[in-house]
Amino acid sequence: MAVHIRLARAGTKKRPFYRVVVTDERAPRGGRFLELIGTFDPAKEMKAVEGKTPLHLDHVRFTHWTGRGAQPSETLARVIKASAKATATTAK
Repeated sequence: MAVHIRLARAGTKKRPFYRVVVTDERAPRGGRFLELIGTFDPAKEMKAVEGKTPLHLDHVRFTHWTGRGAQPSETLARVIKASAKATATTAK
């Protein structure tokens, strides 16, 4: 069983909200998952001030799952990278 870390869409029509989930790669996008490890709200991306990013991630669980071989999706990897960049620039 290959395990992936990816975004599961939630929210209403034209107001997306995503959960960061650990899931079997065969499960559908909004289907069953093993563990919920964070959230991502793209609507808050425009309002990211004072180091508050739209991504909330449990880093301990993220490293736990990546240590066990789980691969983050391309989109999630891009969001994490942008979030880290945003917090690094506001921390200066």
